[in-house]
Amino acid sequence: MRLFEVGSQYPPKEHEDRVKRYRGNRDVVTSNADLIKRISERIEQDGRRYIYANYADLICKKAADLLFGESPIYGAGEEGSPEQQAVERIVRDNALNVTNYEMAYGNAYRGDSFYKVKWAQEYRGVLAESVDPYRVMIEAQNAAYVFPEEIPGDRKKIARYHIAVPVSVSEGNSVKWELHVETHGPGTIITAKYAMTPLSTVNGEVFTWQITDELEAPSEPIKTGVPFPLVIHAPNFALDDAWEGVDDITEHAAIFYEINNRLTQIAAILDKHADPILTMPAGVLEEGPDGVPQMRAAYAKVIEVVGEHDVVPQYITWDGKLDSAFKELDTLIDTLLTTAELPPIALGKENAGTSGATGLAVKYRMGPLLSKIARKRQYFDKALTDALFIAQLLEHAQSRTKPEYTPTKPHIIFADGLPTDEREQAEIAQIRTGGKPTLAVNDAIKRLDGVTDAQAAEIITRIDADEERTMGTVDSTIFNAEGGGQVA
Repeated sequence: MRLFEVGSQYPPKEHEDRVKRYRGNRDVVTSNADLIKRISERIEQDGRRYIYANYADLICKKAADLLFGESPIYGAGEEGSPEQQAVERIVRDNALNVTNYEMAYGNAYRGDSFYKVKWAQEYRGVLAESVDPYRVMIEAQNAAYVFPEEIPGDRKKIARYHIAVPVSVSEGNSVKWELHVETHGPGTIITAKYAMTPLSTVNGEVFTWQITDELEAPSEPIKTGVPFPLVIHAPNFALDDAWEGVDDITEHAAIFYEINNRLTQIAAILDKHADPILTMPAGVLEEGPDGVPQMRAAYAKVIEVVGEHDVVPQYITWDGKLDSAFKELDTLIDTLLTTAELPPIALGKENAGTSGATGLAVKYRMGPLLSKIARKRQYFDKALTDALFIAQLLEHAQSRTKPEYTPTKPHIIFADGLPTDEREQAEIAQIRTGGKPTLAVNDAIKRLDGVTDAQAAEIITRIDADEERTMGTVDSTIFNAEGGGQVA
């Protein structure tokens, strides 16, 4: 049975939970308005406002910042070699650094990312080929539309990748749904198109469809000239018994909810304290026509109290256990940061131990987060290396003129994402080189002042002129004091 055929469901039932998790986690990290409204309706009472702190977004951004906040260095041979130039060109033409950052962010809440390599025009034929020539492209493929087909008996190995995208087509006042399918196997691509009807919705958005008709039968295999599928999987973190990645958000869902609930309760307590009711002795309020004091506490915030002893005017407050609420909130946040491997120093929190700390000390305190990033980096390193290698193979297979380089798997050097302590680095360099200079004066001026080569040369010329002008102008008579003694 094929994964997509007339009568079957889309998304396939075996992938339904995965796709639902993608959508749910995306709503959480993007503070989706409908999600906030639904939660608010469940917990809001007496007009209280739901307070929402987006820790999920923070977790995802920190992962992306440290993975691809700084561009990696791609090496494919000697500096200036055709292979090195080819890799740098592919990275530059595809703005791969931006793509990597966005994929790292999405990977954190989905658990899966996919690179797709193709030979196409950037504007898909809108512009003439002379303006927008065909070239090799590397782009991020929405993981919700990718359905890997496993090799029987091994859930870690993928035989083919199906990219199935639901498309709404307007016809007059009605909307019809089509499913466009690309099947990527080793060396081939097969396309097909189906008609669908909606089956169910989630929060007003169609979630499942039924395939009702075959609009375009599966095509003959299109040869790519590359012995690998043009889709590359990059999991966030994976187990050894399945290909699916594990995200960074799902496990913290209960803590997210409780932190926001606690913030909402604290706000409600403070609001009640900010507008209390005043108690007054009997006889203070005006009497109504029936001789009874007019006590409308909800309106005037004042009531009369009759007692055996004198009643001192005072506000009515209640013990909202604020201290306990704040302590629980602190405990919840600490638990979240611990389980998410986010040390306080990574967030710039007070008392994080950064005062006067060297770059090395900060790095040690960032240990848990750096270990987490190193774990993610292994998967991205493999996927990026494969994507760039496949891109080179595809360029060789599809170009009209043979490129003058040999396809090479690049070596990728990732930055650690931490700020550099330049003074510490200079001291280390001084020790390792025995005090020898490690930076040319021209380069130092360019780096410190942000000037060009010509401007730096002009600055050096003026510095040399100053040294010549001041050389030997010290009054030597001060060293010839009577008796050869020192001058006070």
